[in-house]
Amino acid sequence: MKRKSWLAITFITAALLNGCGSTDQAEQNHSDHTQHAPNGDLQELTASADQLPKFLDNQDPVIIDSYKVAAANRELLKSIPCYCGCGESAGHGHNGNCFIKEEKSDGSIVWDDHGTRCGVCMEIAVISGKLKAEGKSTKEIRTYIDQTYGQGYGKPTPTPMPS
Repeated sequence: MKRKSWLAITFITAALLNGCGSTDQAEQNHSDHTQHAPNGDLQELTASADQLPKFLDNQDPVIIDSYKVAAANRELLKSIPCYCGCGESAGHGHNGNCFIKEEKSDGSIVWDDHGTRCGVCMEIAVISGKLKAEGKSTKEIRTYIDQTYGQGYGKPTPTPMPS
């Protein structure tokens, strides 16, 4: 158990230190519902937010849990910026885009694997979800994230301030 926790901490630390790098996705086994974004991120369509993408199948539980948090907090994360620089590098508008590219009108979800490689993205989503569970308002959560990540991190996504 200690080894597993150490590995998770090591992964997140490495991701935080490296920011959001891209990885070679060419060797992954893709279904007909996957595509690559111009920046190289893998995107996969599933029937709903309850169905996680296959690109998470062999990922660390910490990463899988961050995607579950992002799925459960989709509306909240649309008001929370990401501070990894993905606004410029991937065209993201908010932290939710690090996990979900699009919610379609039929309820299907286009997932994005950007969050699998970025500790900043995962941390912001998980902290935001935790603060919401503690009863904090969207504006309080946004203020906390802005204060916590405003210096020493990448340029934030262009996320409008909630009212």
